[in-house]
Amino acid sequence: MINRAVLIGRLTNDPELRYTSNGTPVATFILAVNRPRTKNDQQEADFLPIVVWSKMGESCAQYLHKGSTCAVDGRIQTRSYENRDGQKVRITEIVAENVRFLDPKGGNGRGTSPTTSTQPASNARPATSQRPSFEDDPFADDATIDISDEDLPF
Repeated sequence: MINRAVLIGRLTNDPELRYTSNGTPVATFILAVNRPRTKNDQQEADFLPIVVWSKMGESCAQYLHKGSTCAVDGRIQTRSYENRDGQKVRITEIVAENVRFLDPKGGNGRGTSPTTSTQPASNARPATSQRPSFEDDPFADDATIDISDEDLPF
């Protein structure tokens, strides 16, 4: 089985950094990813919740902000919990194994951002049969992607 999501989009909000009870950092944000244009030339987007653990999460919280462009390589995960009303809530999110910052160096208004991806989290899954047989990083060429403000879905 394969469970892999590779996305490129823009953040709709600043990443929120929290810590678990044992001190592990976890960052969350929403990534807006454009769909292909429809027959009527309408642009639609999906707004996907992203979860980033450990040092990579801290880097995302430090260098990314609302409107930043990034590439996320990870897996789709669902979880459920009971809310305060006792109703069961089901959440689908992307757990990032790798995040690449795609904005130009220093172009995010918060200082210099790294030009290479952060290392996978220590709790990221090692290469197993769940991963594709190819191990090529789809974002390894360091090419800058030119995206104008009109591409921003919000």
